[in-house]
Amino acid sequence: MVTIKCRNITFTNIQAILFDKNGTLEDSEAYLRSLAQRTARLVDAQFPGIGEPLLMAFGVNGNSLDPAGIMSVASRRETEIATAAYIAETGKGWFESLKIARQALDEAEKYISQTPSPLFAGSVEVLKSLSEAGLKLGIVSAATTQEVQNFVAHHQLSDYIQLEKGVDEGPSKPDPILFLQACQALGVEPRATLMVGDSVGDMQMAKNAQAAGCIGITWINKLDHVQGADVVINRLDEIQIVEV
Repeated sequence: MVTIKCRNITFTNIQAILFDKNGTLEDSEAYLRSLAQRTARLVDAQFPGIGEPLLMAFGVNGNSLDPAGIMSVASRRETEIATAAYIAETGKGWFESLKIARQALDEAEKYISQTPSPLFAGSVEVLKSLSEAGLKLGIVSAATTQEVQNFVAHHQLSDYIQLEKGVDEGPSKPDPILFLQACQALGVEPRATLMVGDSVGDMQMAKNAQAAGCIGITWINKLDHVQGADVVINRLDEIQIVEV
């Protein structure tokens, strides 16, 4: 059991910490923005006029990406459905719309470098210190499980990360089942597990699973994106071990 302190909040009897990936450990804004832009262009080429509203739905405005937009927080399946909805507005059948959306996302992903995005500064050091304190660490992401596994392998985090959980089929955040399944896989109780994430979905998921606490991280100081957090931090190294 470990005592964790973030700013003025203390969490006691902690056995595990679950992290989101995109926007929490991984600085994936440039990749996700490129993916959104490429997908929108591919769809617009087939259905002129869809590109701009689709980009807005994805959360892209010029060179900025909304951390609360579809591309930042939705699962791959949810992104396909959202894209298909815009295509269906042109009169295409639903199943055909889904197929076109999936193909556009697949093609966009192939076009963009598949090398995982860089870690936020200090991430490795924080994960190492938490792991050495005896905490079980895992990643619960709306990205696919394969993406999470590639991320952990690329950044050589397997010494610290004991669970790599993505969304392939079935529910995504904020469904608490994801958090509960992760805790079960790690062999810990939700009430002894913290969640660290950068979205409202992360906070709601953990709250509804009756987690020990929710730590919201906002590198860009947007507090509304982590509404519901017990404490909000701007850097991962604000997660301090007080007692082991």
